[in-house]
Amino acid sequence: MASALTVEQVTAQLGKVKDPEIHRPITELDMVKDVDIASNGTVRVGVWLTVAGCPMRDTITRDVTGAVSELPGVSKVLVDLDVMSDEQRKELQRKLRGDRQEREIPFAQPGSLTRVYAVASGKGGVGKSSVTVNLAAAMADSGLKVGVVDADIYGHSVPRMLGVTGRPTQVEQMIMPPTANGVQVISIGMFTAGNSPVVWRGPMLHRALQQFLADVYWGDLDVLLMDLPPGTGDIAISVAQLVPSAEILVVTTPQLAAAEVAERAGAIALQTHQHIVGVIENMSYLPCPHCGERVDVFGSGGGSTVADKLTQGLGAPVPLLGQVPLDVRLREGGDEGKPLTLTDPDAPASGELRAIAERLGTRSRGLAGRPLGLTPVAR
Repeated sequence: MASALTVEQVTAQLGKVKDPEIHRPITELDMVKDVDIASNGTVRVGVWLTVAGCPMRDTITRDVTGAVSELPGVSKVLVDLDVMSDEQRKELQRKLRGDRQEREIPFAQPGSLTRVYAVASGKGGVGKSSVTVNLAAAMADSGLKVGVVDADIYGHSVPRMLGVTGRPTQVEQMIMPPTANGVQVISIGMFTAGNSPVVWRGPMLHRALQQFLADVYWGDLDVLLMDLPPGTGDIAISVAQLVPSAEILVVTTPQLAAAEVAERAGAIALQTHQHIVGVIENMSYLPCPHCGERVDVFGSGGGSTVADKLTQGLGAPVPLLGQVPLDVRLREGGDEGKPLTLTDPDAPASGELRAIAERLGTRSRGLAGRPLGLTPVAR
Protein backbone atom coordinates (compact mmCIF):
# COMPACT_ATOMS: atom_id res chain seq x y z
CA MET A 1 0.00 0.00 0.00
CA ALA A 2 2.82 2.43 0.88
CA SER A 3 4.49 1.93 -2.48
CA ALA A 4 1.29 3.06 -4.18
CA LEU A 5 1.49 6.49 -2.53
CA THR A 6 2.75 9.30 -4.71
CA VAL A 7 4.06 12.78 -4.00
CA GLU A 8 1.21 14.13 -6.15
CA GLN A 9 -1.37 12.45 -3.90
CA VAL A 10 0.22 13.86 -0.75
CA THR A 11 0.51 17.33 -2.31
CA ALA A 12 -3.14 17.24 -3.33
CA GLN A 13 -4.08 16.35 0.24
CA LEU A 14 -1.93 19.20 1.55
CA GLY A 15 -4.01 21.51 -0.63
CA LYS A 16 -6.80 21.01 1.91
CA VAL A 17 -4.65 22.53 4.67
CA LYS A 18 -5.06 26.30 5.05
CA ASP A 19 -2.67 28.63 6.78
CA PRO A 20 -4.55 29.57 9.98
CA GLU A 21 -3.68 33.26 9.64
CA ILE A 22 -3.84 33.83 5.87
CA HIS A 23 -6.74 31.39 5.34
CA ARG A 24 -5.46 30.08 2.01
CA PRO A 25 -4.05 26.62 1.13
CA ILE A 26 -0.40 26.15 2.08
CA THR A 27 0.28 24.72 -1.38
CA GLU A 28 -1.00 27.92 -2.95
CA LEU A 29 1.25 29.98 -0.65
CA ASP A 30 4.35 27.92 -1.54
CA MET A 31 4.68 26.79 2.08
CA VAL A 32 5.32 23.14 1.20
CA LYS A 33 9.07 22.66 1.18
CA ASP A 34 9.23 19.00 0.18
CA VAL A 35 7.51 15.62 0.49
CA ASP A 36 9.25 12.31 1.07
CA ILE A 37 7.55 8.90 1.16
CA ALA A 38 9.30 5.91 2.75
CA SER A 39 8.60 2.30 1.80
CA ASN A 40 7.10 1.59 5.25
CA GLY A 41 4.41 4.22 4.76
CA THR A 42 6.09 7.04 6.68
CA VAL A 43 5.48 10.40 5.02
CA ARG A 44 7.79 13.29 5.83
CA VAL A 45 6.49 16.76 4.93
CA GLY A 46 8.66 19.87 5.02
CA VAL A 47 6.77 23.12 5.67
CA TRP A 48 8.02 26.69 5.41
CA LEU A 49 6.80 28.88 8.29
CA THR A 50 6.40 32.56 7.48
CA VAL A 51 8.39 33.72 10.51
CA ALA A 52 10.56 32.19 13.23
CA GLY A 53 8.56 31.46 16.36
CA CYS A 54 5.32 31.39 14.38
CA PRO A 55 2.47 31.19 16.95
CA MET A 56 0.53 28.87 14.62
CA ARG A 57 3.27 26.23 14.27
CA ASP A 58 1.41 23.66 16.38
CA THR A 59 -1.81 24.24 14.46
CA ILE A 60 -0.05 23.82 11.11
CA THR A 61 1.68 20.64 12.31
CA ARG A 62 -1.62 19.21 13.53
CA ASP A 63 -3.51 20.08 10.34
CA VAL A 64 -0.80 18.71 8.03
CA THR A 65 -0.59 15.50 10.05
CA GLY A 66 -4.34 15.07 10.04
CA ALA A 67 -4.73 15.69 6.30
CA VAL A 68 -1.93 13.37 5.19
CA SER A 69 -2.98 10.63 7.65
CA GLU A 70 -6.29 10.32 5.77
CA LEU A 71 -4.50 8.79 2.76
CA PRO A 72 -4.59 4.97 2.51
CA GLY A 73 -1.22 3.39 3.19
CA VAL A 74 0.13 6.15 5.44
CA SER A 75 1.52 4.65 8.64
CA LYS A 76 3.12 7.76 10.13
CA VAL A 77 3.44 11.48 9.34
CA LEU A 78 6.47 13.55 10.27
CA VAL A 79 6.36 17.33 9.83
CA ASP A 80 9.63 19.24 9.53
CA LEU A 81 9.28 22.99 10.05
CA ASP A 82 11.64 25.52 8.50
CA VAL A 83 11.49 29.31 8.16
CA MET A 84 11.08 31.31 4.97
CA SER A 85 13.94 33.48 3.78
CA ASP A 86 13.54 37.23 3.33
CA GLU A 87 13.08 36.72 -0.40
CA GLN A 88 10.40 34.08 0.16
CA ARG A 89 8.51 36.42 2.47
CA LYS A 90 8.70 39.22 -0.07
CA GLU A 91 7.39 36.86 -2.73
CA LEU A 92 4.55 35.87 -0.38
CA GLN A 93 3.67 39.53 0.09
CA ARG A 94 3.66 40.03 -3.69
CA LYS A 95 1.41 36.99 -4.05
CA LEU A 96 -1.07 38.35 -1.52
CA ARG A 97 -0.97 42.06 -2.31
CA GLY A 98 0.42 42.32 -5.82
CA ASP A 99 3.24 44.64 -6.81
CA ARG A 100 1.83 47.87 -5.39
CA GLN A 101 4.20 49.55 -2.98
CA GLU A 102 1.84 52.06 -1.39
CA ARG A 103 -0.31 50.93 1.49
CA GLU A 104 -3.92 51.25 0.51
CA ILE A 105 -7.13 50.39 2.31
CA PRO A 106 -8.80 47.60 0.33
CA PHE A 107 -12.27 48.43 1.69
CA ALA A 108 -12.03 51.98 0.32
CA GLN A 109 -11.35 50.84 -3.24
CA PRO A 110 -14.13 51.22 -5.84
CA GLY A 111 -14.29 47.48 -6.55
CA SER A 112 -14.54 46.35 -2.93
CA LEU A 113 -17.53 44.13 -2.21
CA THR A 114 -16.94 44.02 1.55
CA ARG A 115 -19.79 45.45 3.58
CA VAL A 116 -18.31 47.73 6.26
CA TYR A 117 -20.38 48.59 9.33
CA ALA A 118 -19.19 51.20 11.85
CA VAL A 119 -20.94 50.36 15.13
CA ALA A 120 -21.49 53.62 17.01
CA SER A 121 -23.14 54.82 20.20
CA GLY A 122 -23.65 58.20 21.79
CA LYS A 123 -22.42 57.12 25.21
CA GLY A 124 -20.64 54.23 26.88
CA GLY A 125 -22.38 51.45 28.76
CA VAL A 126 -25.04 50.67 26.17
CA GLY A 127 -23.48 47.33 25.17
CA LYS A 128 -22.07 48.41 21.82
CA SER A 129 -19.11 46.02 21.99
CA SER A 130 -21.33 43.12 23.09
CA VAL A 131 -23.58 43.76 20.10
CA THR A 132 -20.58 43.98 17.75
CA VAL A 133 -19.02 40.74 18.99
CA ASN A 134 -22.24 38.74 18.89
CA LEU A 135 -23.17 40.03 15.42
CA ALA A 136 -19.70 39.09 14.16
CA ALA A 137 -19.87 35.60 15.67
CA ALA A 138 -23.35 35.01 14.26
CA MET A 139 -22.32 36.14 10.77
CA ALA A 140 -19.23 33.91 10.83
CA ASP A 141 -21.35 31.01 12.04
CA SER A 142 -23.60 31.48 9.00
CA GLY A 143 -20.60 30.99 6.69
CA LEU A 144 -19.54 34.59 6.03
CA LYS A 145 -15.92 35.74 6.20
CA VAL A 146 -15.93 38.33 8.96
CA GLY A 147 -13.40 40.72 10.45
CA VAL A 148 -13.61 43.08 13.44
CA VAL A 149 -11.56 46.22 14.00
CA ASP A 150 -11.56 47.21 17.66
CA ALA A 151 -11.46 50.94 16.92
CA ASP A 152 -12.24 51.87 20.53
CA ILE A 153 -8.57 52.62 21.15
CA TYR A 154 -9.02 53.85 24.72
CA GLY A 155 -11.59 51.28 25.81
CA HIS A 156 -10.63 48.22 23.77
CA SER A 157 -12.47 45.06 24.88
CA VAL A 158 -13.22 43.03 21.74
CA PRO A 159 -10.36 40.48 22.06
CA ARG A 160 -11.53 39.29 25.48
CA MET A 161 -15.18 39.21 24.45
CA LEU A 162 -14.45 37.16 21.32
CA GLY A 163 -12.05 34.82 23.10
CA VAL A 164 -8.95 35.93 21.19
CA THR A 165 -5.78 34.61 22.83
CA GLY A 166 -3.33 34.80 19.92
CA ARG A 167 -1.28 37.79 18.86
CA PRO A 168 -0.75 39.29 15.40
CA THR A 169 2.15 38.04 13.27
CA GLN A 170 4.11 40.40 11.02
CA VAL A 171 5.22 39.13 7.61
CA GLU A 172 7.18 41.81 5.77
CA GLN A 173 4.88 44.86 5.81
CA MET A 174 1.73 42.83 6.50
CA ILE A 175 0.10 42.10 9.85
CA MET A 176 -1.74 38.79 10.13
CA PRO A 177 -4.67 39.13 12.57
CA PRO A 178 -5.51 36.33 15.00
CA THR A 179 -8.81 34.49 14.66
CA ALA A 180 -11.33 33.31 17.25
CA ASN A 181 -14.78 31.82 16.72
CA GLY A 182 -14.26 32.19 12.99
CA VAL A 183 -13.71 35.97 13.22
CA GLN A 184 -10.48 37.81 12.39
CA VAL A 185 -9.73 40.51 14.97
CA ILE A 186 -7.29 43.37 15.40
CA SER A 187 -7.07 45.61 18.46
CA ILE A 188 -4.59 48.02 20.02
CA GLY A 189 -4.78 45.79 23.09
CA MET A 190 -2.73 43.22 21.16
CA PHE A 191 0.20 45.66 21.02
CA THR A 192 0.24 47.02 24.58
CA ALA A 193 1.75 45.47 27.68
CA GLY A 194 -0.75 44.10 30.16
CA ASN A 195 -3.66 46.43 30.81
CA SER A 196 -1.70 49.64 30.30
CA PRO A 197 -3.72 52.63 29.05
CA VAL A 198 -3.33 54.25 25.64
CA VAL A 199 -2.68 57.99 25.95
CA TRP A 200 -2.83 59.39 22.42
CA ARG A 201 -4.12 62.50 20.70
CA GLY A 202 -6.09 62.66 17.47
CA PRO A 203 -3.30 62.20 14.88
CA MET A 204 -2.03 59.07 16.63
CA LEU A 205 -5.55 57.62 16.74
CA HIS A 206 -5.97 58.29 13.02
CA ARG A 207 -2.65 56.61 12.23
CA ALA A 208 -3.50 53.54 14.33
CA LEU A 209 -6.85 53.13 12.57
CA GLN A 210 -5.17 53.56 9.19
CA GLN A 211 -2.69 50.79 10.03
CA PHE A 212 -5.49 48.48 11.16
CA LEU A 213 -7.20 48.95 7.81
CA ALA A 214 -4.21 49.08 5.44
CA ASP A 215 -1.40 47.08 7.01
CA VAL A 216 -3.48 44.17 8.31
CA TYR A 217 -3.99 41.41 5.74
CA TRP A 218 -7.73 40.75 5.94
CA GLY A 219 -8.09 38.65 2.82
CA ASP A 220 -11.43 38.55 1.02
CA LEU A 221 -13.94 39.56 3.71
CA ASP A 222 -17.69 39.56 3.29
CA VAL A 223 -18.24 41.84 6.29
CA LEU A 224 -16.01 44.13 8.36
CA LEU A 225 -17.38 45.43 11.66
CA MET A 226 -15.70 48.40 13.33
CA ASP A 227 -16.37 48.86 17.04
CA LEU A 228 -16.13 52.65 17.45
CA PRO A 229 -15.60 54.53 20.70
CA PRO A 230 -18.71 56.26 22.06
CA GLY A 231 -19.44 59.79 20.90
CA THR A 232 -18.54 61.79 17.81
CA GLY A 233 -14.79 62.25 18.25
CA ASP A 234 -11.65 61.73 16.19
CA ILE A 235 -12.19 58.06 15.31
CA ALA A 236 -15.67 58.61 13.88
CA ILE A 237 -14.27 61.36 11.65
CA SER A 238 -11.29 59.21 10.64
CA VAL A 239 -13.58 56.33 9.64
CA ALA A 240 -15.50 58.65 7.34
CA GLN A 241 -12.24 59.82 5.75
CA LEU A 242 -10.55 56.44 5.43
CA VAL A 243 -13.58 54.32 4.48
CA PRO A 244 -16.26 56.62 3.01
CA SER A 245 -18.42 53.63 2.11
CA ALA A 246 -18.70 52.49 5.75
CA GLU A 247 -22.31 52.43 6.96
CA ILE A 248 -23.23 53.48 10.47
CA LEU A 249 -25.01 51.13 12.87
CA VAL A 250 -26.29 52.97 15.95
CA VAL A 251 -26.67 51.15 19.29
CA THR A 252 -28.76 52.65 22.09
CA THR A 253 -30.84 51.62 25.10
CA PRO A 254 -34.56 52.31 25.69
CA GLN A 255 -33.72 55.13 28.12
CA LEU A 256 -34.65 58.47 26.56
CA ALA A 257 -31.55 60.18 27.96
CA ALA A 258 -29.36 57.62 26.18
CA ALA A 259 -31.48 57.91 23.05
CA GLU A 260 -30.89 61.65 22.82
CA VAL A 261 -27.13 61.11 22.93
CA ALA A 262 -27.34 58.27 20.41
CA GLU A 263 -29.25 60.55 18.07
CA ARG A 264 -26.30 62.95 18.05
CA ALA A 265 -23.92 60.09 17.28
CA GLY A 266 -26.04 59.07 14.29
CA ALA A 267 -26.54 62.62 13.08
CA ILE A 268 -22.81 62.84 12.31
CA ALA A 269 -23.77 61.13 9.04
CA LEU A 270 -25.17 64.50 7.90
CA GLN A 271 -21.64 65.91 7.95
CA THR A 272 -19.77 62.82 6.74
CA HIS A 273 -22.33 61.86 4.06
CA GLN A 274 -22.49 58.29 5.28
CA HIS A 275 -25.48 55.98 5.23
CA ILE A 276 -27.07 54.87 8.51
CA VAL A 277 -28.08 51.25 8.12
CA GLY A 278 -30.26 51.21 11.22
CA VAL A 279 -30.65 51.36 15.00
CA ILE A 280 -30.35 48.51 17.51
CA GLU A 281 -32.02 48.90 20.90
CA ASN A 282 -29.97 46.92 23.42
CA MET A 283 -31.12 46.01 26.97
CA SER A 284 -34.62 46.53 25.62
CA TYR A 285 -36.45 44.67 28.40
CA LEU A 286 -36.00 41.95 31.01
CA PRO A 287 -38.11 38.79 30.64
CA CYS A 288 -39.44 38.06 34.13
CA PRO A 289 -37.91 34.74 35.27
CA HIS A 290 -41.16 33.83 37.05
CA CYS A 291 -44.02 34.89 34.78
CA GLY A 292 -42.26 35.69 31.52
CA GLU A 293 -43.70 39.22 31.26
CA ARG A 294 -41.53 42.05 29.96
CA VAL A 295 -40.04 44.35 32.58
CA ASP A 296 -38.91 47.70 31.14
CA VAL A 297 -35.89 48.16 33.39
CA PHE A 298 -34.51 51.10 31.39
CA GLY A 299 -37.79 52.53 30.17
CA SER A 300 -39.11 52.07 26.66
CA GLY A 301 -39.19 53.67 23.24
CA GLY A 302 -35.59 54.84 23.02
CA GLY A 303 -34.71 52.85 19.91
CA SER A 304 -37.83 53.90 18.02
CA THR A 305 -37.23 57.51 19.01
CA VAL A 306 -33.69 57.48 17.65
CA ALA A 307 -34.77 55.79 14.42
CA ASP A 308 -37.62 58.28 13.89
CA LYS A 309 -35.50 61.35 14.66
CA LEU A 310 -32.69 60.20 12.35
CA THR A 311 -35.21 59.45 9.61
CA GLN A 312 -36.54 63.00 9.89
CA GLY A 313 -33.11 64.61 10.08
CA LEU A 314 -31.53 62.65 7.24
CA GLY A 315 -34.55 62.55 4.97
CA ALA A 316 -34.04 58.81 4.44
CA PRO A 317 -35.55 55.83 6.27
CA VAL A 318 -33.53 54.63 9.26
CA PRO A 319 -35.11 51.38 10.54
CA LEU A 320 -35.14 49.97 14.04
CA LEU A 321 -33.36 46.70 13.28
CA GLY A 322 -34.16 44.94 16.54
CA GLN A 323 -34.68 45.05 20.29
CA VAL A 324 -32.26 42.86 22.25
CA PRO A 325 -33.54 41.81 25.71
CA LEU A 326 -31.42 41.75 28.82
CA ASP A 327 -29.76 38.38 29.46
CA VAL A 328 -27.12 37.85 32.11
CA ARG A 329 -25.54 35.18 29.88
CA LEU A 330 -24.77 37.87 27.32
CA ARG A 331 -22.51 39.53 29.87
CA GLU A 332 -21.09 36.21 31.08
CA GLY A 333 -20.30 35.19 27.51
CA GLY A 334 -18.39 38.42 27.00
CA ASP A 335 -16.32 37.84 30.13
CA GLU A 336 -15.55 34.27 29.10
CA GLY A 337 -14.91 34.96 25.40
CA LYS A 338 -17.90 32.85 24.36
CA PRO A 339 -20.51 34.87 22.43
CA LEU A 340 -24.07 33.98 23.38
CA THR A 341 -25.11 33.76 19.72
CA LEU A 342 -22.88 30.68 19.52
CA THR A 343 -23.27 29.09 22.95
CA ASP A 344 -27.08 29.39 23.06
CA PRO A 345 -28.45 30.39 19.66
CA ASP A 346 -32.03 29.76 20.82
CA ALA A 347 -31.94 32.30 23.66
CA PRO A 348 -34.24 35.32 23.06
CA ALA A 349 -31.27 37.73 22.93
CA SER A 350 -29.42 35.42 20.54
CA GLY A 351 -32.45 35.07 18.30
CA GLU A 352 -32.77 38.84 17.98
CA LEU A 353 -29.06 39.33 17.32
CA ARG A 354 -28.88 36.48 14.82
CA ALA A 355 -31.87 37.92 12.95
CA ILE A 356 -30.11 41.29 12.75
CA ALA A 357 -26.89 39.58 11.65
CA GLU A 358 -28.71 37.73 8.88
CA ARG A 359 -30.29 40.95 7.67
CA LEU A 360 -26.99 42.84 7.64
CA GLY A 361 -24.97 39.96 6.24
CA THR A 362 -27.14 39.47 3.18
CA ARG A 363 -27.44 43.14 2.19
CA SER A 364 -25.77 44.19 -1.04
CA ARG A 365 -23.29 47.01 -0.73
CA GLY A 366 -24.78 50.41 -1.46
CA LEU A 367 -23.42 53.19 -3.64
CA ALA A 368 -22.44 55.49 -0.76
CA GLY A 369 -18.83 56.56 -1.10
CA ARG A 370 -18.39 54.77 -4.44
CA PRO A 371 -17.53 56.57 -7.70
CA LEU A 372 -20.17 55.96 -10.33
CA GLY A 373 -17.87 56.51 -13.32
CA LEU A 374 -20.19 59.13 -14.85
CA THR A 375 -18.80 61.79 -17.15
CA PRO A 376 -20.84 64.93 -17.91
CA VAL A 377 -21.60 65.45 -21.58
CA ALA A 378 -20.87 68.86 -23.05
CA ARG A 379 -23.79 70.45 -24.86
